[in-house]
Amino acid sequence: MIKTHSFKFLQVGLLALVLLSVGCKVTSQGQKADGRPDGFVQIFDGKTLKGWEGDPVYWRVENGNLVGEITPATLLKTNSFIVWQGGQPGDFELKGEFNITKTGNSGINYRSEKLADVPYALRGYQADIDGQNRYTGQNYEERGRTTLAYRGQITSINPQTGPSTPESVRAKVQKNAWTELKVTGSLGNSDSLKTKIKTEDWNEFHLIVKGNRLQHFVNGILMSDVTDNDAANGKSKGLLGVQVHVGPPMKVQYRNLRLKQL
Repeated sequence: MIKTHSFKFLQVGLLALVLLSVGCKVTSQGQKADGRPDGFVQIFDGKTLKGWEGDPVYWRVENGNLVGEITPATLLKTNSFIVWQGGQPGDFELKGEFNITKTGNSGINYRSEKLADVPYALRGYQADIDGQNRYTGQNYEERGRTTLAYRGQITSINPQTGPSTPESVRAKVQKNAWTELKVTGSLGNSDSLKTKIKTEDWNEFHLIVKGNRLQHFVNGILMSDVTDNDAANGKSKGLLGVQVHVGPPMKVQYRNLRLKQL
């Protein structure tokens, strides 16, 4: 038979175990309640542009969001980026949310490099985003091989034969798409996938970039999947940035930007 003081001690011990279990649950912010991270780090503080470099004419912080805007008075002649200054990730996962106006055109660049002769410009892989969702989710190489996979495609990029020069790259681009790609599978019909993307509302994105495989997810759905075997033109690491594109007045917003380096 258990004595009264022993029973009370048992009750206290069980309560402590319950509280410890609750304290270890993962919160919605991707952090465990006991302070241990899940591997993702916030790269935009929601208050300032600290750690980012871009043209202040086009980029600002508003209501906790990273905002890129083109007005009738600030129309662009070349695409402009705001670039994260925290390093040049190679293998990583990037998560966040975007909201873009109907006339907008933007994108998330990664494994990219700055252009020496054009201010605030990047060359490299891009998770494409646009307000009419014609291109959102596809893989487009900015100032390079152009489209590497349309939405719904699984592709493999052939190795470059011969030296890689700007001229040789341009020669293998037709109708704004790279001709040295092979479609190896399908993720679904592009128009059907389009219905999973919200218009003029917040959408979640998730990029998984590991080795030569580049996967773009929108709202938890895989939209494009590229295996880049072209070592001459592909990149294994580089800058992260987001874009405002040449065109009519537009506004794009980003929030909850989180990076996990693999």
